[in-house]
Amino acid sequence: MHHTIGWVIFSLVVIFLLVLDLGVFNKKAHVISIKEAVFTSAIWIAVAFAFNIGIYFFNGEQQAVEFLTGYIVEKALSVDNIFVMIMIFNVFQIPPQFQHKILFWGILGAIVMRGLMIFLGIALIEKFHWIFYIFGLLLIYSAVKMAFKKEDETIDFDSKWYIKLLKKLYPITSDRENGKFLITIDNKRHITPLLLALFTIEFTDLIFAIDSIPAIFAITTDSFIVFTSNIFAILGLRSLYFAVSGIVEIFHFLKYGLSIVLGYVGLKMILIDIIKIPTLLSLIIIIGVLSVSIFLSLILPKDKK
Repeated sequence: MHHTIGWVIFSLVVIFLLVLDLGVFNKKAHVISIKEAVFTSAIWIAVAFAFNIGIYFFNGEQQAVEFLTGYIVEKALSVDNIFVMIMIFNVFQIPPQFQHKILFWGILGAIVMRGLMIFLGIALIEKFHWIFYIFGLLLIYSAVKMAFKKEDETIDFDSKWYIKLLKKLYPITSDRENGKFLITIDNKRHITPLLLALFTIEFTDLIFAIDSIPAIFAITTDSFIVFTSNIFAILGLRSLYFAVSGIVEIFHFLKYGLSIVLGYVGLKMILIDIIKIPTLLSLIIIIGVLSVSIFLSLILPKDKK
């Protein structure tokens, strides 16, 4: 598959599914059921795997393995993102029927931000090889931070600079029942909690992307593989959120699995000029670590205090 053709196919598929998602399945605001979320999530996963099969037949096994590895890493790291989404929606008291709208526009913004970060990162790597070592150290730092993160840790979103800036630019209304980001009151534009939640999700995703994108650079620096695997993974994040938000706390060992994966990938980047680890082996290691962490979470349930 020539990359030009691949970009066209990828763009058409993504645009079609996004239009179908917002314009047909979620045209009216409603509470997303677990059944609906699982079905939608399965569709996104199936489309990603179908795309990967296309890469396998047209580009070969190596790039197919790279895509799958990048997709799994991003998908796994996005689970940690779900914890923060739950916190954001609780803090801003967003009604369930409007959460999909916020996530939809949030992920569109994430596509743009991640695209810029990916192409900038690849340009830096191609010009400055030592960037690999910086990314590696960043991932190891993130791995340690994740492993020792307190589960009951809370975030004061009101103290964030972007929330303070929004509050200075526009008055805030507590009206969150009309499902709009901006409303007019007494001929003045007011910001609703939905817009505050949207901005918070955008900046939170930016922080998460600082971990996940360098992790994929350890697998490949092919812009087509990096971008498509990353975007396919986050496009399914909305449906994954609604599918597992109620049970995500069950997988309490997953953060340690993710920490090990980040540490492994970071070490792989630092040792890139010394040890060449096959991508297929990295894929097996990542799947193995994540599977063990999920299995341990199920057989050793978290003590309820």
